[in-house]
Amino acid sequence: MTATLALSSDRAATPALGAAEVPRQLARLVVVDRARPAIRVADFTALPQLLRAGDLVVVNDAATLPGSLHGHTADGAAFELRLAGPIDGVRLTGVLLGAGDYHTRTEHRPPPPPLRRGDHVTVGDIAAAVTNVEGRLVALDAERGDDALWQALYANGSPVQYAHRPELLPLWSVQTAYAARPWAAEMPSAGRSLTWDVLLALRRAGIALARLTHAAGLSSTGDAALDRALPWPERYEIPERTSRELAAAKARGGRVIAIGTTVVRALEASGGAAGPGVATLRLGPESTLDVVDGIVSGLHAPGESHFELLRAFAPRSRLLVALDVAATHHLSAHELGDACLVV
Repeated sequence: MTATLALSSDRAATPALGAAEVPRQLARLVVVDRARPAIRVADFTALPQLLRAGDLVVVNDAATLPGSLHGHTADGAAFELRLAGPIDGVRLTGVLLGAGDYHTRTEHRPPPPPLRRGDHVTVGDIAAAVTNVEGRLVALDAERGDDALWQALYANGSPVQYAHRPELLPLWSVQTAYAARPWAAEMPSAGRSLTWDVLLALRRAGIALARLTHAAGLSSTGDAALDRALPWPERYEIPERTSRELAAAKARGGRVIAIGTTVVRALEASGGAAGPGVATLRLGPESTLDVVDGIVSGLHAPGESHFELLRAFAPRSRLLVALDVAATHHLSAHELGDACLVV
């Protein structure tokens, strides 16, 4: 079933969105369609019917890292390291939080113990040297690399957790159905509800699928200045096949639908060309989109960087009405909640 609410110029105050975790098979979509004046709510499983034959859906196949590691300094002061991106050789780059655990909201965690370049720390059971410090942002070089480092990471780390969740999230629960290389600091969650059943239904509806890998970063650091700079530069890689699929979709008049803001950043940074790169652009209402025509994303509030990116697809007023509709129908803005489609 779908529900609708007509767009109104006299918008009431936005009700609060929910924050519950939603099973991926039961997620819903707020549908913001340029061809229709009304905002709809539909089951996520209806996505194939909401798109058109000839469209191309592009996913981010980055697997989520077990990137939360508890550590201590040489004199025993405790901290948490949250990886901000992929491991690069022996290099671990991330954000430090003070003592505590996920039951305390990130922004309420105490500052980490002071570190300087050359200090030695232990994260999990990984011994490492500090190679750079910029406030809470730190780079560490582990004393072991290759398989030994990866084994230690998976033995000691857990995925980034969320304070309002009573129990630890297991690593498997924050992976997409098509997860591949472990590059993501947090789950590319817009694709969480793309189950194999939905993916198969897309193909049966004549909608093509393609992938890329983008190192989805942290959503919060606990430091206001660092948070204002999000999203940071992030690595991506566009396969040759995906570049060809993009060109073919444009040639047949199909739309390119990005599953998540990370996919938008990678495609717009690359122009759809194959190869590796680093996405540095910050997309917003003034941006011109050259590759992507529509997006599936989580539900984001004004002031969040993801909300500003969504303004590249729809006016602020329309997105605010979409949030009203989502709240009215008790949708969840949790990272593991419901979503929106803007086309």
